[in-house]
Amino acid sequence: MDKQKVISIFGTSKAVPGDEVFTQAGDLGFQLAKNGFTIANGGYGGTMLASASGAVKAGGQAIGITCTAFGRSGPNEYITRNITTNSLPERLNKLLEIADGYVVLTGGTGTLLELATIWELKNKHFPNADKPIIIMGRFWKPLLELMASEDPDSDRHIEIADSVTGIVSILEKYF
Repeated sequence: MDKQKVISIFGTSKAVPGDEVFTQAGDLGFQLAKNGFTIANGGYGGTMLASASGAVKAGGQAIGITCTAFGRSGPNEYITRNITTNSLPERLNKLLEIADGYVVLTGGTGTLLELATIWELKNKHFPNADKPIIIMGRFWKPLLELMASEDPDSDRHIEIADSVTGIVSILEKYF
């Protein structure tokens, strides 16, 4: 890789140590950093904390995009560079803008918003739509199937990986 690529990771803020998705996020951050990627995420807890921790443990960087509208004190302790935004749309736009690719883990409505936004931008061929979108595991599969029932071509821009190794392999083929 000529320049270090940034991968934005989206996932639940509710995950805690011991949860499968928390463990996956930590391993993902570690493996991405080990393979020369910088990670970016929302900078707070759950999968954001886990992936940042993993990246830093591997000697990598973790960019946090935090939001003053949430009223939180600051990013988690593993964030190596924090970018503060003032609103949720600004935060999401920054996570999309700085990334060269996206990984979507299990999550709630916030993660759904992130997935829907990047998916629609890619489907409509907006600038920088060549960035990969990778979904981890089976959590979002029913949504993909539902969307495909209305628009059979809708999932053409999304890749599914069953493991962290699979995610790294997909990203390496892009870069």
